[in-house]
Parts: sequence; C-alpha cells; structure tokens
Amino acid sequence: MLASARFTGTDAALLGTVLVLIVFSALFALSETAITRTSKVKALALVEEQRRGATALFKLVEHPEHNLPVILFALQMCTLVAATMVGVVADQAFGPWGVVIATLFEVVFIFVFAELAPKIWAVQHSERAALSMAPFLAAVVSFPPLRWGTLGLIWLSNLVLPGQGLKEGPYVTEEVLLAMADTAADEAVIEREERKLIHSIIDFGDTVAREVMVPRPDMVTVPASATLRQAADIAATAGFSRVPVYGQGIDDIVGVVYVKDMMRAERDDKAEEPVTLFMRQPQFLPDSKRVAEVMREMQAGKQHLAIVVDEYGGTAGLITLEDVLEELVGEISDEYDVDRPQLELLDDGSLQVDGRVPIDEINEVAGFELPEGDWDTVGGFFYHLLGHVPVEGEAAEFSDHRLVAQKVDGRRIAQVLIAPLSPPDETPVPGTAGAEP
Repeated sequence: MLASARFTGTDAALLGTVLVLIVFSALFALSETAITRTSKVKALALVEEQRRGATALFKLVEHPEHNLPVILFALQMCTLVAATMVGVVADQAFGPWGVVIATLFEVVFIFVFAELAPKIWAVQHSERAALSMAPFLAAVVSFPPLRWGTLGLIWLSNLVLPGQGLKEGPYVTEEVLLAMADTAADEAVIEREERKLIHSIIDFGDTVAREVMVPRPDMVTVPASATLRQAADIAATAGFSRVPVYGQGIDDIVGVVYVKDMMRAERDDKAEEPVTLFMRQPQFLPDSKRVAEVMREMQAGKQHLAIVVDEYGGTAGLITLEDVLEELVGEISDEYDVDRPQLELLDDGSLQVDGRVPIDEINEVAGFELPEGDWDTVGGFFYHLLGHVPVEGEAAEFSDHRLVAQKVDGRRIAQVLIAPLSPPDETPVPGTAGAEP
C-alpha cells in the first residue's frame, strides 16, 4: 500500500535539478558519441573549410586521451546524481514503493532520453553534433575542478589496476586506411585509379631498394678500359642514357657515364679517349634502404641512377628514379621498352610470371598464399623449394600449387608457371566398388 504523499518544496527543487541534470546528461552523451566518431583528419578538414566550432573541435580530437575522460566523468556525474535524487524524492512521496517507481523512471526515462536518443541522433548527424557541441565541451574540459577530479580518479584506478591511463596511439592504422579506400571506391566516392594510387602510396613506405632495383645480372655496364666510342655503342644498343663503369669487376663500380656527355665529347673528336675521363661520381645505396628515403637522396643529389650494394659491399644491382616512381604510378614504358607482361593470368587459372616478380604482388593479384621469407621474388621462392638451380620444365609443389620453371637463363629463373593442383579424382572405377583384395 502506497504511503501518503508528502511532496514538499524541497522535493520540487530536487525534481527541477533532476531535469537539468538529465538535459546535461543528454548533451554529454551526444557529445561523447560525436567526438569519438570524428577523426583528426575530418576535424582538420572542417578547420580548413572554416566551419564554426571547427577549431575547438580539432583541439578536442587532437588529444582525446586528455579530453575524453573529462567528458565521460561529467556524464557519469550527471546521470548518477540525477538517479540518486529521483530515488530520494520517490521515497519521500511513495514510501517503500518509491524504490520501484524510481527504478522504472531511471531505466525508462533516463536511459531513453539521456542516453539512447542523444547517441542515436549523434550517429545520424555526427558532423553537426560535433561542431555544435565543441565550444561547450571546450569550456567543460578546461574547468579546473572537473579536470582535477578526473585526474584524481584516474590516479585511483591506476592504484587498483596499474597503468598510465589512456595513451595516444595509432587510432588509424594502414589496414583501416586501405579499407576506407576500398569502401570509397566501391561506393564511387573515388575512382578506381585513385584507390590504386592510395594503395601504392601506403605500400611505398614499406618497400626497400632491393625489391625495385635492376638486379646485378641484368645490369648493362662498360669496362673502365673501354674507349668513349665503345661505351657509346653499348649505351646506344641498350637504349640507356646512363651506364655504370666498372674497374676490376662488377663489384668495383668506379663511375657512371652519361650519353649526353659522350655525345658532346664525340662532337669534339674525343671518341678514342678512355671513357673514364668523362664519367661522373656514382651514388651508392644499401639494398635495405627504403625507397622513400632513396627518392629523397636522389632528389637531393640530383641523381637519376644509383648503385645498390649488399651487406658485404658487393654490387647487388642498380636503381633509377624511374624504378622508384613506378612503385607509385605503375609501369612507365618508353620507346625502348618491350611490352611484355610480367604477370599474366591464363584461362585455366594458372599464372605465368617473370621470375623477378615479388611474392606479395603475386598474392595480391592472384589471391595466392605463397609465403614470404628470406626471398623477395618468385624465383627466389623456387630456389628455396628446390635447393638447386632448376632446368627448364622442372617443377616443385607447395601447398595446393605447382610451380614450373618455364624458362631458365643460365642460373637465373626467368619465367615461372604457377598452377593450382587439380583435386584427386575420387570417382570409383566401375566394377571395383566393394571388391575384396
């Protein structure tokens, strides 16, 4: 049985305070959702558009580990204090039944109007909510008592569960960026070519020089004993504008000769002079150097060609500025290049690839799962499987794929065929089912 209602002026003041606290709870709940759904990149774009409230918004999302705990603390304070006051008023007005009434009020009214509805609206209008609430939140998080209280509670929580609070970290990873680019391309927000460029830029940071260099066996070089005319003939035959010059051997690169320098010298009747008189100082780079750094060094040194050396100081290959740019924009062909695909998917589902194609490119294009290890290319992986130099037609199997050496140049695997293994024919031979041995 309900107790006699004893509703006083104090109860009315408490209910008025409860309504104010519920309003603030709704605002904080809306703000929390809007802020957590706004990235730094989005906030910076709004600042550049000079949107009202964008500057305050950027300051909030720039260091969420400092600001978000204050917002959450304010939200919990408003909700808990409002719920406590409702319980006090209900107990005064309805006696023992007041607990039940207060609980129903808190579960239904406070949850719907102070939690659920504001957060749903913030999800549907995240940009508008974030911009409109940013100035208010900036004032809240800078309020000293509230910030001190939050820091004190964080310190107390660290005593219970040792830690250092919320740390700033990579909130947007490479995988997230790639997924965002794929989704944007699927929804026609960006073009397919733009998606490919985004993927190339992200992969660019992880690529090293040995993955894009012209390997040592493919280098076109001239000996230091050659005359200018001989060097010019070699360069003209290969179609290159720059050719390395070696001394004792390929591991002793002493310079780089430019075709334009040789043309100028030939015009001055110096065709029979040693090529070493016209070569320039070479640039050397380790094979483990990232191509982003390679590009910056080549730009700074005004070089278009550099010699790549291995960990023992030997020549591993050479790299050009064109090789680096191709990692971003794809193959760049000129009139001297032979248009020969390095990777070709055949009608039967097999893949015909150049031995120098990287393993990760094959896996990405064809959906294979070839492993990565101490090798970079499919040719290196083939060597790993066989343990010796293959002959043309020799095959090796890995998982559910069969690799065949279609072309071998000396000790180098020039072309590989990767074919899926056909599942075994499990059709029983007629007349053998159930036969006794």
